[in-house]
Amino acid sequence: MRIGELAARTGVTVRALRYYEEQQLLTSVRSSSGQRHYPDIAVARVQLIQQLYAAGLSSKTILELLPCVVTGEVTPALLDRLTTERHRIDQQIGSLVSTRDRLDVIITTSSAAMSRGEHCTAEGAELAAPVAAPVAATAPERVGDGVVTTCAGSGAAAAR
Repeated sequence: MRIGELAARTGVTVRALRYYEEQQLLTSVRSSSGQRHYPDIAVARVQLIQQLYAAGLSSKTILELLPCVVTGEVTPALLDRLTTERHRIDQQIGSLVSTRDRLDVIITTSSAAMSRGEHCTAEGAELAAPVAAPVAATAPERVGDGVVTTCAGSGAAAAR
């Protein structure tokens, strides 16, 4: 398939595909007219590259692990590198889950305030920042890990 078709099938720009080739992450065969042609398996390769980039791996790291994926060739050093990357991704997932949980508190508190026609205070706008003690004069309860959000005038607090 030509580069435009590969781009369409993977949702990646032609420019990105050219970059993958420059980084030796993807290979093509040139036609007599100089057009790039890719095998069907290139779709899966590009999808893998995209997943690895999205997870924060660099081009260099992806290039190092491709032989393991393509041919099964592995070394102890590569296994260590893969294990390290997996640990980093696990930490990133934990951080994202924590951020999502805080957004849930913000959404819940803000929705409740909006339905009452109220605005969240500047204090409440800190929205779910961890605190050591209750943050409002209305003394909202401290629940869960101490994440408290208060909205003006209501004395309402959301916590997780």
